[in-house]
Amino acid sequence: MLVRASSFTVDLGEGGYLIGFTDDYEYPKEMPFGWRCGPATDAGAVVLTTTDTGPLQLTVQVHDTPPAPETGAEWEPAEEISLQADLPALYVATLEQGDILDAWPDDEPPLEFPLSTDGSDWVRMRLYCHADDPEPGIGDHGERHLVQLWPAPHTPPIHPDITEADRQARADYAADMAMPVEDYSTAYTDTYHGEQDGH
Repeated sequence: MLVRASSFTVDLGEGGYLIGFTDDYEYPKEMPFGWRCGPATDAGAVVLTTTDTGPLQLTVQVHDTPPAPETGAEWEPAEEISLQADLPALYVATLEQGDILDAWPDDEPPLEFPLSTDGSDWVRMRLYCHADDPEPGIGDHGERHLVQLWPAPHTPPIHPDITEADRQARADYAADMAMPVEDYSTAYTDTYHGEQDGH
């Protein structure tokens, strides 16, 4: 049964968004190219969007039992992952260029999940996605996501198969994330010798 729901617009950055029961934000060490979502941590997921730097309509539902599957051709096939509930409140943050920003609206009450006291809670997350314009790009793509959450033991994720190009993109991202920051800096030698004014 549906217990709680929140619906609001998220202004996306360039890298999708993070969602989960943690406010310990950092860039994911892996990116789930070929899927819509994947684990960022045990308690949080990264969600990849069609929209780059534009609005996303996000609806989040909390259920006390597994909801019936959404029927209708407007949604892409659903994906599911398990999240550990480190904190009772659900957090949403956008991945910006070099920054992660809290995206839960100030005027929207916190969406809290009923948790046990021993910290062993797992929550199942089901994600449905739709974009009016399915070609990735900047601006409004009429994109909306439905996130359904309910208490459930940790179980394997449900995702579509990925391509070899997706595997390569994942490997490239992981390699970039593993590279020490100093490797990105470049030392320049001063090759310009200005002419001296002669007097």
